[in-house]
Amino acid sequence: MKIVFICSPFQGKPENIEKAKQYCRFALEHGCIPLAPHIYFSQFMDDNNSEERRKALEMNKKLLEFCDELWIFGEEITEGMREEIEHFKKIKGDVKIRKIEEPQI
Repeated sequence: MKIVFICSPFQGKPENIEKAKQYCRFALEHGCIPLAPHIYFSQFMDDNNSEERRKALEMNKKLLEFCDELWIFGEEITEGMREEIEHFKKIKGDVKIRKIEEPQI
């Protein structure tokens, strides 16, 4: 099974966590292991705290090393998502990045 990083907006918004859960289900239904650290990290870190946000993004970058692909969800590309995408391009290349359109979900 491929491990896919779920790249989607968070920005500390509870509704974005619910969307990320749907994106994880979508990946699972397509035979992949979803990795969405913003669901997990939000349980004990505060995205509104700039130091904790920076630390979470650094941990996300480390987790990207274990992923086979990065899947982008949502219309908006946030600053944090952009960092994750650029880091993934550096370590894995851009051919393993997929943009998933909402109607597919």
